[in-house]
Amino acid sequence: MTRNRLHSGPSRRAFLLAAGAGAITAASNLSGMPRSLQPPGQLPVGARLAFEEDWSDGTLAPDRWYVLRKKWGAGNHGVIPENVRIETDTVAGRRQHVLVCEAHGDQYDGPIIGIWGKKRRVGGVVVSKPFFASGRFEVVMKIGSPTPSAGTPEDQGPPRGCVPAIWTYGYRWVEADPQNKDQFQSAFPLYNPHMPAYGSAANEYWSEIDFPEFGKDGNFDQALYNTFCQTRHDPNLFDASVATDGRYHTFTTEWRTELQPFEGITDQQVVEHLGYCWVHDKTIPFADYLGNPLKRLGKDSYAVYRGNSVSHWIDGKPVGTHTKYVPVMAGQLNLGVWLPKWAGPAPWKTAQVTFASVKVWQYDDSGDVRGVLTEDISNNFAPDGTELR
Repeated sequence: MTRNRLHSGPSRRAFLLAAGAGAITAASNLSGMPRSLQPPGQLPVGARLAFEEDWSDGTLAPDRWYVLRKKWGAGNHGVIPENVRIETDTVAGRRQHVLVCEAHGDQYDGPIIGIWGKKRRVGGVVVSKPFFASGRFEVVMKIGSPTPSAGTPEDQGPPRGCVPAIWTYGYRWVEADPQNKDQFQSAFPLYNPHMPAYGSAANEYWSEIDFPEFGKDGNFDQALYNTFCQTRHDPNLFDASVATDGRYHTFTTEWRTELQPFEGITDQQVVEHLGYCWVHDKTIPFADYLGNPLKRLGKDSYAVYRGNSVSHWIDGKPVGTHTKYVPVMAGQLNLGVWLPKWAGPAPWKTAQVTFASVKVWQYDDSGDVRGVLTEDISNNFAPDGTELR
């Protein structure tokens, strides 16, 4: 059974405590203007609208979304379905259905509980059933409200202490023979000794893009835009202060992948599995492929599936671009709010993050890897708060 350590243990967001500023700017395009300074612009030839949602029928369709009852990270009591609902709101001058994900802060005293029966620091998250790879993601989101109500943050600012977030995520846990953990093992094609998990004969295949996560240490002016590719991650803090006024804003992210020639490798140094070729020779530097698979082009001829870039905009204005540790494996889209320790105190009862619409275009870039990360995120506690073992 695939484990989901990202969503069941403390490991995931510990990486982000060290998040810093800055990003690598993508190469200039034909116009001579750096891509990170351009608006999203026209969709590339062949782009297809793969997913569109505005909850217009007033429901959260189970064939499109599932709702987590999950706890991960420190200092919180999970996310629960009871904190997710469909309401109506005014968006761009008209009434429509919206998705509301509610957060319960340090002063919450209502009846709803998270893990261990705890009431406070409990959020809500939905996850798409489809998996997505390279493409454009457009999410219209509102954090809090411009007019506070009873129990919400009194300063009319953003709800400090919680983390409103949009992210893609895919994960696979691979175990091998512990007696040979320092070697490739033919019986376990996906096992790679260069990326041991927690010192064991196991690997985490991990694809994630955060676009963004607000609220690190209570700071909503700069948001976390991060990429995760197996054991490597690139933390970034970009200015997102325009989106902290309690109004709806459009968050756009473009994810690109590619195939890159991979010189000096032979047929004897790889194994085939799940429709891809995987390095099985310790002499091949891990940094050259980061655990990503290869594509066979001919005899002793290969290309590596490589993440090219991730670029971000808010309301059509550039936020940043990064090219380091960009994943290639498809992941599911996550929307919601949670309350980790690293977000700081949450001195209020309730806060809301509201989503008006989602659009996902798929580019089907040559570097996309599909069918390796395939499992839904699993729940890890019951409605009564009891842990599931």
